[in-house]
Amino acid sequence: MSSENYTIQDQNALYFLTFTITEWVDIFTRSCYKVIIVDSLNYCIENKGMVVYAWCLMSNHLHLVAKANDGFRMSDIIRDFKKFTAKKVILSINQENESRKDWLLYRFSYAGKFDNRIKNYKVWQETSHPILLDTNYLIEQKINYIHQNPVRALIVQNPEDYVFSSASDYAGTKGIVLVDCEI
Repeated sequence: MSSENYTIQDQNALYFLTFTITEWVDIFTRSCYKVIIVDSLNYCIENKGMVVYAWCLMSNHLHLVAKANDGFRMSDIIRDFKKFTAKKVILSINQENESRKDWLLYRFSYAGKFDNRIKNYKVWQETSHPILLDTNYLIEQKINYIHQNPVRALIVQNPEDYVFSSASDYAGTKGIVLVDCEI
């Protein structure tokens, strides 16, 4: 299926989204970069009309089950989220004691070289691969898929033990992102 089949038609519908780092670079191996994503998700929830029902941050991608409230557009939220987090990640790479600094900046610079809209660095891939979740079966399937990601990757044995996901919210413990478990 080509990428044009994955578009956000209804700006306020519920979607399964995947944001992937350019060239699948494993940037989210350090907590300083993970915190950028967590803080940005919470900002979008509190200020930009985004509702997150499930999420999981892996080493090179982020999965969400989310929607935009009425009066907001999911496409705008995604655009702003990616733009802001990309700038923050690049800034953090330059400020942290990052052993991969030159390699990371080269990868993101090279990826941006072929996109006229990119001035310096391209951190995120273009698409968010939106999949409309219009049945309870699809919703449950995607939430389960998201929460099982760190288990499949052998990071944790139980989904709720992974800090950078909403699995703990669904297990009854408050997580680090303001998740709404009531769909």
